[in-house]
Amino acid sequence: MERRIQSLRRECLGHFVPVGLKHLDHLVARYLEHYQERPHQGMDNKLLGNSQAAGHDPRGDEGEVVCRARLGGVLRQYERRPAA
Repeated sequence: MERRIQSLRRECLGHFVPVGLKHLDHLVARYLEHYQERPHQGMDNKLLGNSQAAGHDPRGDEGEVVCRARLGGVLRQYERRPAA
């Protein structure tokens, strides 16, 4: 839990000054979405969320690379769209 809090503080809250509880809730919610969907080195670069169970592999070698930006581009995630 300490590692998650440290990541939240360093990767998200270090870039913003929350101006109220509602704003802080928004920042934390967007960060947690990002945290669940990104690959984690300590877990053999696997995702924490259920997207791998659905056959989604962001590390594939075919398809267009797309960027998903959150919080005005502070958090970015790159993945490949499956080739059609």
